[in-house]
Amino acid sequence: MSERLAQSLRSAAHAHAASAWTEPPTDPADLRLNLAELLQLHGDSSTAVVLMLMALLTVVPIAGAGTVLSLGILVIAWGWARGRDSVDLPDRLGALSLNERWTGRCLHGLAWMYERANRWLRPRWLVLSHGATRWGWGVWIALMAGVIFLPLPLGNVLPSMSLILLSLGWMFRDGMALAASALTGWAALAYTASLAHLLVQLVDRARGWLPI
Repeated sequence: MSERLAQSLRSAAHAHAASAWTEPPTDPADLRLNLAELLQLHGDSSTAVVLMLMALLTVVPIAGAGTVLSLGILVIAWGWARGRDSVDLPDRLGALSLNERWTGRCLHGLAWMYERANRWLRPRWLVLSHGATRWGWGVWIALMAGVIFLPLPLGNVLPSMSLILLSLGWMFRDGMALAASALTGWAALAYTASLAHLLVQLVDRARGWLPI
């Protein structure tokens, strides 16, 4: 499956680049790709695929994307915990688009990720991908969405990586990838806690400087 997806996305990336260089459209929006179109390239709308794409887009420099997408990820977390394997995106979320440069980067990045996944991931440690663990992973997804929602410097990177690993691990039933997702997520929580602690210290020092 991942090999087919990689070929499809790589072809789309080459077609996008060719359109940009040989016959530039009059409207730059014609070279942009939105979330709904990315899903169409995958040929399905499985929950794991939607989660992976949304997690990937949280680290793309689009103003407010992390905040909006974190709310969508929360919705996915609820459906995931309830055992839903498909999700329908709201029109507004599906219309979220990348600019011309990031459209090409996203297509190449997804193709590269699927190519590596096909080489490295395989069914193992199946207890972590058992159906009985879905509710736990649903809670974990919600927790990562909460971290993404917070306005922290580079705060989206680690939770996004955790969710991408979770999605790939679930798609391939690879418990090792799921364990890596948990470790990355704990690193995200530690990073968030350290920044919160630093903020508290700065506030305490600022109070000491103020004439009260």
